[in-house]
Amino acid sequence: MSNLNAEIISEENKVMKKFTISKSNWKFILISIPIVLFVLIAIFGPWIIDYNPTKTFTQDRLLPPGSTIRDGSQIAWLGTDQVGRDVLLQIIYGTRISIIVSLATVVIGVLIGVLLGLISGYYGGVVDSVIMRIADVQLAFPAILLAILIAGVLGPSVMNVIITLAITRWVTFARVVRGATLETKKKDFVDSARVIGAPNIRVLAKYVFPMCLSPLLVVVTVQLGLVIISEASLSFLGLGTPQENASWGLLISLGRDYISSAWWIAVMPGIALAILVICVGFLGDMLRDKYDPHMNDF
Repeated sequence: MSNLNAEIISEENKVMKKFTISKSNWKFILISIPIVLFVLIAIFGPWIIDYNPTKTFTQDRLLPPGSTIRDGSQIAWLGTDQVGRDVLLQIIYGTRISIIVSLATVVIGVLIGVLLGLISGYYGGVVDSVIMRIADVQLAFPAILLAILIAGVLGPSVMNVIITLAITRWVTFARVVRGATLETKKKDFVDSARVIGAPNIRVLAKYVFPMCLSPLLVVVTVQLGLVIISEASLSFLGLGTPQENASWGLLISLGRDYISSAWWIAVMPGIALAILVICVGFLGDMLRDKYDPHMNDF
């Protein structure tokens, strides 16, 4: 009888586990939909919709959402700004800026961080001390203040924003990769590769780096949301993208003086920014729960 009860409990646990995995998959899909939508808008939106951010239409200024513009030929679904530009079109073009800046920043930061993290963790000694002390010095400064300082020196442009944010983010990736490297290089398969005479570059590329991918993937996802917020913050302060480039942070900055009379100018891009960052953050949490060995949810 006890064996039968044990089998029943085992089958129930299997069913519950399948249900949990299925539920997690649905959560992953639901969270991914807005992210994929924003990426598609960033890629195809400017190609489909003709928009000139420097052209003004003073006759259509400060119209609320749903108003007709251009003598009734168009509908401003999210209203118009203080010079008559369609807020929805600006958000669509601003999506491309946010996606490009965040992806380029993370790619550059990952390349620098992974390289330095692997070297620091694998070789150790003086090399490790020098790289980590540089990282500690940079971490002593708040990331946003350091970004403001560098952006103020370089000036406003999309490329300068990418360089600025990449400089402030490489440390996170380097420390994560270094920690994974320190743990991996003690494994037997790494020692075996050394014994048979494999060069260090081959050991790092074939045996050490793949073991760093799981924690690195989680950090990359989390950092994407932080980079999007940082880019918007710099643009809000006038240190990010120039005026001729529609950016969510710049749109919010231009609309803050009209928050009481034309709230949609600042609120609509703010909502788009919040949705993207929250979805990316939830995605990072799910990946952390899945790949963190200390978590028992999966």
